[in-house]
Amino acid sequence: MSISNHDLDPDLKLKDGVDHDVSEVPIPRAHPPIVFSSPKAFTHSFAARWKSVWTRSFILSLLAGQVVSLCITCTNVTTTELVNRGWTLSTTQGFFTYFTLFIVYTPYTIYQYGWKGWGKVILHDGWKYIILAASDVEGNFLVIKAYQYTDLLSCMLLDAWAIPICLFFSWLYMRTRYHWTQLLGVFICIGGLGMLVGSDELTGKSWQAVSKGKGDAFMIAGATLYGFTNATEEFFVRKRPLYEVVGQLGMWGLIINGIQSSALEWKGMKEVPWTGDIIGLLMAFTAAMLILYTVAPLLYRMASSAYFNLSLLSSDFYGLLFGLFLFHYRPYWLYFIAFAIVLVGLVTYFWHSRPEEQGISDPMAPSYVDRKHIGLRDAVTDEEQMAVPTLPREGSGPSNVGLVGQSK
Repeated sequence: MSISNHDLDPDLKLKDGVDHDVSEVPIPRAHPPIVFSSPKAFTHSFAARWKSVWTRSFILSLLAGQVVSLCITCTNVTTTELVNRGWTLSTTQGFFTYFTLFIVYTPYTIYQYGWKGWGKVILHDGWKYIILAASDVEGNFLVIKAYQYTDLLSCMLLDAWAIPICLFFSWLYMRTRYHWTQLLGVFICIGGLGMLVGSDELTGKSWQAVSKGKGDAFMIAGATLYGFTNATEEFFVRKRPLYEVVGQLGMWGLIINGIQSSALEWKGMKEVPWTGDIIGLLMAFTAAMLILYTVAPLLYRMASSAYFNLSLLSSDFYGLLFGLFLFHYRPYWLYFIAFAIVLVGLVTYFWHSRPEEQGISDPMAPSYVDRKHIGLRDAVTDEEQMAVPTLPREGSGPSNVGLVGQSK
């Protein structure tokens, strides 16, 4: 499904009368070229390129990616502990996440837009957020189902299918151009994933598949929805405030997930234990998911949803660190090499292109909303961008500046 730039708002200007023109923002300089005329020139130019890669925006993107990777690891660990204690309501588990997103972000959206403005968002753009929330809920549901039917090898490899899907939808929405070094970074990261998979196979962490065909189909469908959801949310948060997008995702996700969990797991809700340690694990899971759903949109703006998916490939290494203390795993040497390869891929992804060149970030309230609380130059959305430079809109500055990965 294609959602154009004008679907969210045909006239992106706040009611305060201020035209939020980002053409005054300085255009980031290109990385210095690599010189191959002599070994000495190559060494010096390579060092200069390496130094130029480590900008503030890249370091923030790299750190944010590892934060979301750690959050994924925390959710995996807490889910494992819940299953070990006989608590297996996977759909209900997500209900607490969407409820938390709803109560955290929706009141602030109402504070900013007012009840009438919030209602207009639901009326005008609610259907887009319903699609986003449904894809997110069902993606989680299908991936969890896949783990019940297929083996670990298939789950880890097929889960990487979300990366090309995310790249495709990013191109579809924002016409992103990918430089060959970015594609090389993707392949390097997937190579690191392959080493992680090999480590798990060699250490015997896999299990026997119950129905491999059905499980693989579930995983491919879930990964496809993941890639679609990530790219779509990136497109939304580049146009609208974070609190609106995440608040709407939480509200519609709460409704969809609540209906699904009550239909599928209402009997299990009476049978599973609700002890103190179960509640504590659910709180830890929900807290990790809250951080994940908050940091992910910021990473979409600082870098891209594709970079978000690549960053998640390092989560297995963090899982090993958790396992050393919680489950007394013995570290296998290949894990450390695989983690280093994933990090190399993450650096390679921005070897030519800069994070701020991945798309135009100009979040603001829709034109049909009368803001109730407005600061100078919309301070709220400026803070959300974490002072990351943005590129001018098409037609407001030098041509083709907003396209990713321009050739040398």
